[in-house]
Amino acid sequence: MASSSSSPGRCPARSLAPRPGAVASLIPGLPDDVAAVILCLLTFPDQSRLRATSRAWRLLLSAPTLLLLRRRLRLPSRHLLCLFPDDPSLASPILLDPSAPTAWWPLPPIPCSPHLYALANFAALAVGSHLYVLGGSHFDARSYPLGDPSPSAAAYRLDLALSPHRWERLPDMHIPRGSFACAPAPAGGVIVAGGGSRHPTLPSYGSRINNTEWYDAATNTWHIVTPMLRERAGCVGFVERGGVDGREDELWVMGGYDGYTTVGGVVPNDLYCRDAVALGLWSGRWREIGDMWVEGERGRLGPMATISADDGRVTEVFMLDGHNIFRYHFASNRWLKEATLRRKIPNTELCGFVSLNGELNVIKSANVPIKISHPRRLLKKGQALEFQVYNPVSRKWRVFITHAPVSESFDCRSAALCTVEL
Repeated sequence: MASSSSSPGRCPARSLAPRPGAVASLIPGLPDDVAAVILCLLTFPDQSRLRATSRAWRLLLSAPTLLLLRRRLRLPSRHLLCLFPDDPSLASPILLDPSAPTAWWPLPPIPCSPHLYALANFAALAVGSHLYVLGGSHFDARSYPLGDPSPSAAAYRLDLALSPHRWERLPDMHIPRGSFACAPAPAGGVIVAGGGSRHPTLPSYGSRINNTEWYDAATNTWHIVTPMLRERAGCVGFVERGGVDGREDELWVMGGYDGYTTVGGVVPNDLYCRDAVALGLWSGRWREIGDMWVEGERGRLGPMATISADDGRVTEVFMLDGHNIFRYHFASNRWLKEATLRRKIPNTELCGFVSLNGELNVIKSANVPIKISHPRRLLKKGQALEFQVYNPVSRKWRVFITHAPVSESFDCRSAALCTVEL
């Protein structure tokens, strides 16, 4: 490798001198290209902390420089897990780098309102280095009656490439919504569909909508597009680039509920959707996919996770149903059993399901004893997260437990998960 006195073309950190006339040395005693590789391989929390060391380190550990350096070294893209344990205006979101399961990095909470509280059923997703928090359902102290939740149209964005991290308030969506399908748009921005006003504290109450709109990041505006064929809330979505047979890019919306009935004329019961619909992003037309399972096979669509290729194209879609993981077969429009969890989960509604680096992660709270060195203190229970990780290629499982800086148990009904690719 070249030393710090090598030509600028061979040394990626040559131009990162702290000031003119100073010695261009990132780490004393090491060539700059070797030091740059070492800093590039650190975990994201460590890189965030080390940016304040010097001007040269801040420039090297910035997102544009790191991305270019990782591409030159042909390193794989880095996926981070972002966990929203509760209302993001009260509980800080936290990032986890899978390469260092014990290193969590807190993010600032979104701006807090004195009138709005208990935000839930919001959507969290990442587009590049931008992290979005959209919509949701909350309570408004100014509304009457006070006990009725209302949907939110608020939108926030945070750029992980900037330091320090700050949330930016974006223009509100045209239609307030929570529990909706949301996915990154192919040309940048976000596209949302469906939703309603239901809140976890009132699981049998709330409205439903069929409106669809997308956010254009270039113009910082929301645009209304063709609504869905019928109202649907509690659904999930993803963008299938090129369609399943070479057609246009499509937004797929699966699951959710489109109505409710009563049991015995008293207890409300949701009517869950067994079908899927797809919106052509260029033609603006919806098409019906059909039922994905027959009646009696399962009650509702479980948590979903998608695996994408390097170009962002969705290649596999998986669902967690009970103790089993199912793979979606596009040709037959059916869910095929893929694997069974290593450890049983009593209630899958309380756990998270997300893909990281081509692997499927099932996340739930786990109470494990924390060892205390003091001999007179007894062992006590501490909050922890259990990860059951499944590799669809090798079909192997691994399990690990990490302690997250959260004060309450992880509940997916009020929490949110998303994957950030840097």
